[in-house]
Amino acid sequence: MSKNGEKREKFVRLAESRTQLALEAIRKLGNLSNRRAYEYSDADVKKIIKALRDAVSETERKFEPSVGGSSDKFKL
Repeated sequence: MSKNGEKREKFVRLAESRTQLALEAIRKLGNLSNRRAYEYSDADVKKIIKALRDAVSETERKFEPSVGGSSDKFKL
């Protein structure tokens, strides 16, 4: 198998495993919505949702190809 094929297999294996773990953790957070068992405010929920959205946005940015190089490089 080629080096690229091995890298692809490794990516798929790790991505599937890590995504599954993330989805399971999110489902567990959803279990906290039972008001009979837990007490929480709307502000608490908004903080949780914001943290999750921020993490997803950061992950999306990491996968975007750089256009024209990094913006933090010095240029004249």
